[in-house]
Amino acid sequence: MKKQFFVASTFGIILGIFLTFQIANPISADESSSNKSTYEQLSLFGNIFEQIREKYVEEVDDVELIRAAINGMLTSLDPHSSYLPPSDFDQMQVQTRGEFGGLGIEVTLEEGYVKVVSPIDDTPAFRAGIEAGDLITSVDGESLLGMSLDEAVKLMRGPVGSEIILTIYRESIEEPYDVTIIRDTIKPVVVRHRLEGDSAYIRLTTFNDQTYKGLEKGIKSMINEAGGINNINGFVLDLRNNPGGLLSQAIKVSDAFLDKGEIVSTRSKHKGDGDRFNAIRGDLTKGKPIVVIINGGSASASEIVAGALQDHKRAIVLGTKSFGKGSVQTIMPLQGNGAIRLTTSRYYTPSGRSIQAVGVVPDVLVEQTRVNDDDDENSKSRTEANLKGSLENDSLSDNEKQRLEEEERMLKEKAKLRRDDYQLSYALDLLKGFSVLQQNN
Repeated sequence: MKKQFFVASTFGIILGIFLTFQIANPISADESSSNKSTYEQLSLFGNIFEQIREKYVEEVDDVELIRAAINGMLTSLDPHSSYLPPSDFDQMQVQTRGEFGGLGIEVTLEEGYVKVVSPIDDTPAFRAGIEAGDLITSVDGESLLGMSLDEAVKLMRGPVGSEIILTIYRESIEEPYDVTIIRDTIKPVVVRHRLEGDSAYIRLTTFNDQTYKGLEKGIKSMINEAGGINNINGFVLDLRNNPGGLLSQAIKVSDAFLDKGEIVSTRSKHKGDGDRFNAIRGDLTKGKPIVVIINGGSASASEIVAGALQDHKRAIVLGTKSFGKGSVQTIMPLQGNGAIRLTTSRYYTPSGRSIQAVGVVPDVLVEQTRVNDDDDENSKSRTEANLKGSLENDSLSDNEKQRLEEEERMLKEKAKLRRDDYQLSYALDLLKGFSVLQQNN
């Protein structure tokens, strides 16, 4: 089977399984170990299996028992290794093509609790107000404490149109509360783009087969709308709450903004066993300044992109520290019996740093604070024009008056954006500053 590479966000997911992973050749049943002690332990496993079959208080399903043993072995290694039964393996392959059923959230296991990595834009969970960092304590009244991630995810799965009640604990709220969500078919809009004044804004919600195509199309569309690349002062790449996806797409997205150099490398425990991926000449943005926005919901593939652009000093990374998933999982098909997902290597940014459990630290730390209307009103300074009975400026031409009206309109729009999305407003201000500096040089 041809080896294919995927990337990562994680973990366990209700809408799919996003991880840094690759497809390997099927595992052969003939593979064996020459270590005697290993055979002794396998014999012990067989003995225990027979004892359970013969003496357990209830009848057990042999297949389910073996699957549970396999999954227990894998999940004991790390949060991202697990067994994928045939149905889960099929679902994983479907979701990488960009459409799947579920809630629209990605979860991981942290200290025994099911934690939301990120909701996906315009999905049932997103619309219900689920946020990155939320803890899901129970599903339909059944506690998740002590469950494996796969067990918790299975509880949250269900037919499209069915109802589910999640009990959520959020640090900013004293008591846990219930959220009712209707499962739906998840069709994430992978790429969103628009012009914000003289700046081009691009949001990537995940990394699937459509991401790079959507990015390329969006950039070209905004350049045409602006009347040429020279009329754009820079690009904002928004990777907030993007849990990851395909490694190949993370590489292509990084390459879209780079002319040369390494994008990412992978290394296993075997010396010399790894891969390096380099950029090919051709920057879709023609060297324009870039600001990348990240937060705690930006994981894996998002961190690869942010880390590559940061290390090459191609972009300013703004926001808050990313999730910190720097491991690669290999998906190994099991000849008609699903697959195993095994952590086989770590990935490293161009400078050689691992973001595992550390994350990408932004160059400019900007929390997503909200500015309310009262704060905005209080921040307005007193001016001559505000004074009662002040003289008007009678020297303004009609064109100058029109320009001032346009500037006033833009200031109001900027104030609204600052209230709605402080991090994006800050990023656009940075690009404006870069543009002013370039004009002065």
